[in-house]
Amino acid sequence: MAKTFTREELKKYDGQNGNPAYVAINNRVYDVTHISAWQDGTHHGNKAELDLTDVLFDYSPHKDRVLAI
Repeated sequence: MAKTFTREELKKYDGQNGNPAYVAINNRVYDVTHISAWQDGTHHGNKAELDLTDVLFDYSPHKDRVLAI
């Protein structure tokens, strides 16, 4: 069964001080800890620990193609 995160729980996964880096997109949480573009929990000014759905679909040139599993 998949883990459900509250916004408060997601804030623990900011990629800082040894914490993993997680982002939420369309109500799904992704672990971006080992993706080099997310070093230190940031990517192009976007921070891990947040719901980045609007950012991904409104501003990202690659949209959701990077989320393919």
